[in-house]
Amino acid sequence: MSATDDIVLYPGEVLGEECAPIDVIDAETKRLANRMLKTMYAADGCGLAAPQVGVPVQLVVIDVSYDGRKNRNPYVLINPEIVAADGEELVSGEGCLSFPGITVPVARPSHVVVRARDLEGRLMQYEASNNLLCICLQHEIDHLHGTTMIDHLSLADRSEALEAYHEALEAGARPGDVSVGE
Repeated sequence: MSATDDIVLYPGEVLGEECAPIDVIDAETKRLANRMLKTMYAADGCGLAAPQVGVPVQLVVIDVSYDGRKNRNPYVLINPEIVAADGEELVSGEGCLSFPGITVPVARPSHVVVRARDLEGRLMQYEASNNLLCICLQHEIDHLHGTTMIDHLSLADRSEALEAYHEALEAGARPGDVSVGE
């Protein structure tokens, strides 16, 4: 069994749930964060939200520096909230570990400010503009509120993306696989 087998694939019910805040940062929270980081790295992802491993709590891990080798700079965000999302709209191709085999164009604000607790309980603030961190913060926090990348698409585009997703699964796509040519 691979670490990526831990990832809940769409249409997993937990992916559509509002996640509970974490009241106490304890050993269980730290174990979950470590499990999520291991899973994210195993799938060559840059972010993972707790519901994607079947746990409906407000916990996100992100590492936009990971290059598949030893360069790691992970962030663990507990109870993250977007306090500002503005700037020109940025459209980029997004993939998701819960939707292996597809990439879809998603429009998001180009600037975001996020507040969250770290594993030590310290209040942290993250700010990002026009980069992968900006997209990843918004994408992963969406998961905590039951929103996936396909929810940002029109009905026609969502239908097309789901068709491509099902074809990718039938062809053997696994978490971390993205569509060719995107």
